[in-house]
Amino acid sequence: MNDIRDHRSFERAAAPRRRVLFVINSLAGGGAERVMATLLSNSEEWLNRHEIALAVLDEGPRAFPLPGWLTIFQLDCAGGLLASISGLNRVVRNFAPDVTISFLTRANLANGAVMTKRRMPWIISERTSTPAHLSSRAKQLATKLMMRALYPRATRVIAVSSGVASKLERGFGVSARRIDVLPNPVDIDALHASAREHDELRIDGPYIVAVGRLVSVKNYAMLIEAFAQSKPPWRLVIAGDGPERDALKSFAAKLGIVDRVVMPGWLSNPYPVLARASVFALSSNVEGFPNALVEALALGVPVVATNCQDGPAEIVAGKGVDEVSGVTIADAGVLAPVGDAASYARALQLAFEVSRREDMITAGRKRAADYSAAAITCRYWAVIERALERTAEARTS
Repeated sequence: MNDIRDHRSFERAAAPRRRVLFVINSLAGGGAERVMATLLSNSEEWLNRHEIALAVLDEGPRAFPLPGWLTIFQLDCAGGLLASISGLNRVVRNFAPDVTISFLTRANLANGAVMTKRRMPWIISERTSTPAHLSSRAKQLATKLMMRALYPRATRVIAVSSGVASKLERGFGVSARRIDVLPNPVDIDALHASAREHDELRIDGPYIVAVGRLVSVKNYAMLIEAFAQSKPPWRLVIAGDGPERDALKSFAAKLGIVDRVVMPGWLSNPYPVLARASVFALSSNVEGFPNALVEALALGVPVVATNCQDGPAEIVAGKGVDEVSGVTIADAGVLAPVGDAASYARALQLAFEVSRREDMITAGRKRAADYSAAAITCRYWAVIERALERTAEARTS
């Protein structure tokens, strides 16, 4: 049974502030969870106008710190959608939010199911290219159908990139007028502080680094093949773990480079390793918003990325995915076609050219500043407050 706990008294004051409830599946390690924690940690200045709370649907360890002033409702939905709807309904009944904002598909569906019934404003944030990661199995088909039914009814829909926004329009019938494109925030000061901490992995000499789960969509096999083709004197570090680990090691051995491919698993703090890298490599077939790419830019590391949907072209070149073709040298890095090892090998070679590196580093740091936590948090709260204002106007008209 769901249990609501770890919350403080929330008696209404004489001049009530409006109540804002954030919702997420869990706070285990992941990009969306990090973004949620970053937003909340930078939201203290909005406490003078709002009571802010967070509903966490699933129990489990919290990978990211949360501010001490935050009211937290901890549920135990065990990954179930029906349990999530029931549990969130209890939280909403107790906390009585004026608006809700959720991250990740299950939280979004629970949010929509609860708040639509109550006829209160609700905001959802889609973090990935949803059609790309939902299969056609019966359970996933049901999820798609629910998304098509609920998403167009959200008060506002936040997409992390223009590519995700267009998929929400085409695939789920969300009106463009309801969509706000807000990239993920990066806490640049905290990032630099983390990069100065103890380095649990020491690599001698220059190296390329990639960070992420070892799954097929990240296409690390292509990265390893491109690394072999570029015949570099440096090493390749792939920090992460997942079901493709053994296959990737075998592939590196087959190519005769296993001694130059380092796969340390998950690092408790990957930022010292990222900061010392000569190049950051993103080889994905598809992304939602690649946080690690922006973090690399902020740390002054040139990047090589596939021109995949969605995000890399917007971040590195300030262009849409369809506006870039072939191997493209942009201000903040180099882009290469998806799944093309030969092109990616050429892109890696270009990123190591001394004449380009300093300009890329300077441009990358400048570009990363556009994604600072303070700036993006302000944009999120602008969306939340506009939703509240429009709802108030509608009720008085």
